[in-house]
Amino acid sequence: MLNTSNTLKNEPPKLLDQVRGKIRLKHYSIRTEQAYVDWIKRFILHFDKQHPKDLGAAQVEQFLTHLAVVGKVSASTQNQAKSALLFLYKEILGSELPWLDDVEQAKTSKRLPVVLTQQEVQAILSQLSGTHHLVVSMLYGTGMRILEGLRLRVKDIDFARKEILIRDGKGYKDRVTMLPLSLVIPLQAHLAQVKMLHEKDLAQGYGAVYMPFALGKKYPYAARDWAWQYVFPSGKLSVDPRSLDENGAGETRRHHVQDQAIQRAVRQAVVDANLTKPATPHTFRHSFATHLLESGYDIRTVQELLGHSDVATTMIYTHVLNKGGRGVSSPLDGL
Repeated sequence: MLNTSNTLKNEPPKLLDQVRGKIRLKHYSIRTEQAYVDWIKRFILHFDKQHPKDLGAAQVEQFLTHLAVVGKVSASTQNQAKSALLFLYKEILGSELPWLDDVEQAKTSKRLPVVLTQQEVQAILSQLSGTHHLVVSMLYGTGMRILEGLRLRVKDIDFARKEILIRDGKGYKDRVTMLPLSLVIPLQAHLAQVKMLHEKDLAQGYGAVYMPFALGKKYPYAARDWAWQYVFPSGKLSVDPRSLDENGAGETRRHHVQDQAIQRAVRQAVVDANLTKPATPHTFRHSFATHLLESGYDIRTVQELLGHSDVATTMIYTHVLNKGGRGVSSPLDGL
């Protein structure tokens, strides 16, 4: 009699499972994993569920051109789809695609960032409370990206040195930024509440958080340590999708606050503050950089605080300083 259980065990993993496994081996973020898997699914469905090994560069070019011409996606979205498909062919199928010269490129928009005045920042913060107020205050006070702020661990805040260590930022780089003095007491009070929540989780048999890379295996008990807990934990426990096995069972953990919650809170605060600028959580990072430059800080210092690899990226903020078009005074003001 055929042993079907052993047969199933000996079957190679499915394509998308191979993609997930390779992404986790290379330490990509869960967001990248979800995005890549979604684009690969869309690519396969676009060609009537043909296996990618039976397709090639011509079909990849056709799909990417379809996104730009028919789907009218942005340049960044098209590039993300392209990266996902290149990853699939190189890392999973072992095939180097030639340079995709025939792809119709989506139009790239060159836009200046939206920057708030300090009065507008204060108006928005006055409409927020609790964790939302603390998170947005930190984004403006440190220049962090929203996920950098939400992924902070307790050990990353150094109250003695008034510093915050941002780990695995964009480009998988670490950097240090300041801890605003005005946030020291609110943060300490917040962490006291978070610690009580963590102790309650431990008492109920939970209390573990996701450990980056292979640290979970190297330090099996660290996931429950106070130092590794998120500074801004979620209000509820949930099953971590990265821990799911073949039967769909996974580890119940407390994740960090979802960035969508902060997005919604800021959007509503902008409305309640009667502002007309389309501000988002990322706008506070732009405002942080611009206000530092307005205060006379060196652009290299701002570059380091933002974590930009190239000072040319930071230079965009010199075009949005509150000095009119390129710092030129209007002749009308001389009348």
